[in-house]
Amino acid sequence: MDVAALARGVAAGDRRALARAITLVESARADHRLAAQDLLDRLGRRRRALRIGLSGTPGVGKSTFIEAFGLMLVGQGLRVAVLAVDPSSARTGGSILGDKTRMERLSRAPKAFIRPSPSGSELGGVARRTREAVALCEAAGFDIVLIETVGVGQSETLVAGMSDVFVLLLAPAGGDELQGVKRGIMEMADLILVNKADGDLRDAALRTCADYAGALRLLRRRPQDPDDFPKAMTVSASSGDGLPDAWAAIRELAEWRRKTGVLDAMRADQSRRWFEEEVRAGLLRRLTGDDTLRRAMDSLGARVAAGDLAPSAAAARMLARIEEGVRGRAEEQDESLDAPEDCP
Repeated sequence: MDVAALARGVAAGDRRALARAITLVESARADHRLAAQDLLDRLGRRRRALRIGLSGTPGVGKSTFIEAFGLMLVGQGLRVAVLAVDPSSARTGGSILGDKTRMERLSRAPKAFIRPSPSGSELGGVARRTREAVALCEAAGFDIVLIETVGVGQSETLVAGMSDVFVLLLAPAGGDELQGVKRGIMEMADLILVNKADGDLRDAALRTCADYAGALRLLRRRPQDPDDFPKAMTVSASSGDGLPDAWAAIRELAEWRRKTGVLDAMRADQSRRWFEEEVRAGLLRRLTGDDTLRRAMDSLGARVAAGDLAPSAAAARMLARIEEGVRGRAEEQDESLDAPEDCP
């Protein structure tokens, strides 16, 4: 693979090159991971896009909303990238990846790019390499990156840790005011949009929006944000009503955070968390890739399954063994550093 040529294609905004680059960073092969890191290093982080995380329960109309919202942004001359995460089967590991078929008009827009990815075994509603895919879209010159999560519940808030503005999409009559004060996805949202505010559901959407607006006043406001955020609004993806107001609210909050330095602090914190998660994932790969440790895991696992050993006790023994191995390797390195230069 010619990583330099791929980097030039991504930097030039070539959508085909961008698709190949995302495929590369999503690969778990060791040689592909090295190539992906080389690619990201070559591209750097000179460009920045507005990252918008979008979450909501299944059936709320996320794909319909994204298509209408994306077409509105494209009509304003902006380049829009959509990273849609599709749930993976717990049995087969496969994903349908059908988001492009649900956004047919947006997928044909020259200034838009839609990339569905499987969630795999990751929790939190996003894929393992979504952060790297966002970085690639920024390097390709997109102005807006929309991150659509799988249908999520109260505790799946990982997308809030990789976006500048986090939008939660809700359906009319989907809950009461108590839902709004639950500690979880509600308190992470910067903007709550009640979708399907049209036709027979319009009155229900207005009532739901009022319920959540009242509930948001009970939550502690984030001191770094304007007084009227977080806020609840109504939109209709099918008619387009409310979309310009929602976009204005997103821009207002993003601009506020940029001017006050909050956005830079958020990005720095997100990068640090990304680093820590990569370290944890690397340690897990080391654990599963070491033959000796894997045999120890299998042996202890068999004893746990047979009822001879409690899971917590087996875990403590395994961690102690790993710690001994790490300490032994560290001592060997120290001895090699202390040895005279003429020692063999």
